[in-house]
Amino acid sequence: MSGSRIRALAHVYSCADNGFVDALAAMAEDRSRGWWEEYRDILPVGLLDLAELEHHGTRLRTAHTAHIPGLLQTPEHAREIYRQAIPELPPSDIEHRISHRMKRQAVLYRTNPIPYQAIIHEAALRMQFGGPEIARVQLQHLVKLATLEHLTIRVLPFAAGSYPGSGQSINYVHGAVPRLDTVQLDQSHGVAFVDGANELSQYRELFARLETLALPPDESRTFVHNLAESL
Repeated sequence: MSGSRIRALAHVYSCADNGFVDALAAMAEDRSRGWWEEYRDILPVGLLDLAELEHHGTRLRTAHTAHIPGLLQTPEHAREIYRQAIPELPPSDIEHRISHRMKRQAVLYRTNPIPYQAIIHEAALRMQFGGPEIARVQLQHLVKLATLEHLTIRVLPFAAGSYPGSGQSINYVHGAVPRLDTVQLDQSHGVAFVDGANELSQYRELFARLETLALPPDESRTFVHNLAESL
């Protein structure tokens, strides 16, 4: 559907949200083929949708309890995660998924990198996937990333006590306008997306509350550095 067609439909249905209509029209006019399309017949469609969502997002926020966020993982850490998949993945599928995950990280390093904020629970930082050496390199990688101006890492320590949410991994992707925001959830059966207005409002509140419990960025970087040194 063309941008002009979307504008015509918006007029017919008396949609007065010009920002929303403009954003939809711009999306419709973008006919470029994303890098994720090379995985179209190799990986689950949900993973391709996630890569596209992140690519077009204007800001990313994530909250993780048991895992390091995918965009912040080292290849070795990611490989160990995929080795634990049920059903077991063949080696070729694992390597394809690692390649896809590393290419997703380009949103953090491109000319105009996307602002990114990660809230990571201490439990995830202490999980030694692949053993102490791989865990140490992963933590050192987080310390380095935390120096990037557009990237914020905040630790939710055990000392914070109880916190909202079910403990699942939550990725909040901001769109060009709030109505195009999307939440992505990691579930045992695959990737799930949420974009209902009421649900988005709840997740915004969840992140606001988590931010009141998490350590400030500088303290978080020191916290992760000390964990790495202890391994």
